[in-house]
Amino acid sequence: MPFLGQDWRSPGQCWVKTNDGWKKYSDEKKNNVADFSFCKAEEYYKENIFLAINYDAAVKKRKKDHLNNNTKIPYFHRDKWIYVHKGSTKERHGYCTLGEAFNRLDFSSAILDSRRFNYVVRLLELIAKSQLTSLSGIAQKNYMNILEKVVLKVLEDQQNIRLIKELLQSLYTSLCVLVQDMGKSVLVGNINMWVHRMENILHWQQQLNNIQISKPSSKGMTLIDLPMCLQLNIMQRLSDGRDIVSLGQASPTLNLLCEDRLLWKNLCQYHFSDRQIRKRLIMSDKGHQDWKKMYFKLLRCYPRKEQYVDTLQFCTHCHILFWKDTDHPCTANNTESCCIPISPQGFINLFKF
Repeated sequence: MPFLGQDWRSPGQCWVKTNDGWKKYSDEKKNNVADFSFCKAEEYYKENIFLAINYDAAVKKRKKDHLNNNTKIPYFHRDKWIYVHKGSTKERHGYCTLGEAFNRLDFSSAILDSRRFNYVVRLLELIAKSQLTSLSGIAQKNYMNILEKVVLKVLEDQQNIRLIKELLQSLYTSLCVLVQDMGKSVLVGNINMWVHRMENILHWQQQLNNIQISKPSSKGMTLIDLPMCLQLNIMQRLSDGRDIVSLGQASPTLNLLCEDRLLWKNLCQYHFSDRQIRKRLIMSDKGHQDWKKMYFKLLRCYPRKEQYVDTLQFCTHCHILFWKDTDHPCTANNTESCCIPISPQGFINLFKF
């Protein structure tokens, strides 16, 4: 019966390593030399195996230390793009996933860009509401690291506070449901780790609630000092009705301007279609359309129009998702004509098979 083990040399023979390779010594006169050489070779290989095991253990430990829960460095790839293949195959299924895209696309740097901040926050909110369980363990860890960077940026800049409060509330609500189902493989990791993350979310929410906007130190011209026509023009630049209401609480003049009917009419027509507006008509006591009440009623029934300064781009020619200022290996002659902007919801839909 032939020997079929991993070692192709049959047992019971003496082998010695020479410059020409391994040689078998079966001569009885050279048994002593062969035994000595064999023991020497065996001791050499035992030492090499021991060193190799220690090396592998050290590499694994470094990777684990780099990607453990205490690290604040997100895991990222050198290429800031990902190939998206709609027809999922066994070879591409593990590569073309939402978690892999979240790892490869540099969201950690994108939040530092004011043009992309709202886009990334909206994407984080959509993932928190429905796609958190589809992320891999590393992607979930990256998600929490990026979220912490977003919170620290808001605490420092004191801007977009309400936006981050809504994101944290959505994430906390989703985790409360998912943590109850731990053991059904809905989240990657130990339950204590996720409870600790939920405690961090509560701490961040408390910090955001304690923010007090300090008055500017300069004593120059303020918004209230501008003519009313300019104040109204500035208010027309706001795309969120809640911001207009908050601005109206700053002074009696701004409170008067925020009740302008044309201001709310333009806001309704910007976010909602004519058909949606006709279905939610509200008349005032004077017989006019109450555009302000209509806006908030429409907001409860329909999603607002989303508009971002900078978004992810999708190349229809090579099916690659990338940021606009990063290069991707496109073979098209005119790359600009085949690139289309992708909304946050469109980003989620790309990875639904």
